[in-house]
Amino acid sequence: MRGTEERAEQPSAYRPLWVEEPARRRRLPDPVREAAVRAVLIIAVTLIQAVVAFLCTMAGSWLAFPMVLCGVASTVVATWAALDVWVTRQVWAQRGGVVSTPSSTARALRRERRRARRAARAAARAEARIRRRGGTGRLSHP
Repeated sequence: MRGTEERAEQPSAYRPLWVEEPARRRRLPDPVREAAVRAVLIIAVTLIQAVVAFLCTMAGSWLAFPMVLCGVASTVVATWAALDVWVTRQVWAQRGGVVSTPSSTARALRRERRRARRAARAAARAEARIRRRGGTGRLSHP
């Protein structure tokens, strides 16, 4: 009896499992994200190599010296990978990554220049049309 009362009290409206919320930050552009993933993987491998080199050294294994050399080389590569993320981000932002919003000053200036060019072309076409007609359509003839 009690179970049917509880079911009757529950609202019958559909409730979604989650509610979509807009992202707080924009997604990284693809080239930057690829560089970041590459850097994370390289840094993870470098850290694993460093731990293995340390353990080999502590155990007195013959593998300690080659592992230390590989660790040094992979540290250089990991540094390059981290710098690659930064450089890729800067290049993307400077080349094509500037997102123009409707309120952007640059966009408004381009729009004004475009209007001025269109007006100048329309005036030039009208002037050419008047010259072709032999001056008709003017208010006064010189």
